[in-house]
Amino acid sequence: MITLTKAWDWISTCGIVFVLTLFISIFIFQPYKVEGHSMNPTLHDQERIYVSKLQHTFSCMPEYGDIVIIDSRVNRNRSIKDDIMEFPIFQAIRGKTEHVYFVKRVIGKPGDVIEFKDNVLYRNGEKLIEPYIKEAMLYNPEEKWVVPEGHIFVMGDNRNHSLDSRALGYIPIDHNMGKMLF
Repeated sequence: MITLTKAWDWISTCGIVFVLTLFISIFIFQPYKVEGHSMNPTLHDQERIYVSKLQHTFSCMPEYGDIVIIDSRVNRNRSIKDDIMEFPIFQAIRGKTEHVYFVKRVIGKPGDVIEFKDNVLYRNGEKLIEPYIKEAMLYNPEEKWVVPEGHIFVMGDNRNHSLDSRALGYIPIDHNMGKMLF
């Protein structure tokens, strides 16, 4: 026979576990699933990755070459409410499964000049050596971007098939959801 005390113990334990899980997932560590081929050959479609959310929690600037999760909705401000409501359980309850998170590689940080010349990528006038890209980039326009303060420039490793900063624009640092750990 279950007593009221035992029932309350179970309910409070489940509540504590839920709050702890929510806290860890929002602020510290979260799994994501790669959707699409923009990070081939480094990451593959449907592959699971684990992300440290500490960069997002403390608004830290990622390093060059970091693989990060970004919120692609760059024309809107993010708040703590977004972080909470985007927790998978709350999305399932609301029935929303928007594809707004992209996995990309950090190419530029504030003040960097990113250029494309003859299908080659340059940062601050220096050609980037990128052994991780899938194939030579076929990008015709010779363009130049200067990354503004508080933003990063990201690209997929499969440069010819990636929706990244070339189309999305600069990514606000608070839209960097975290850095891939493994």
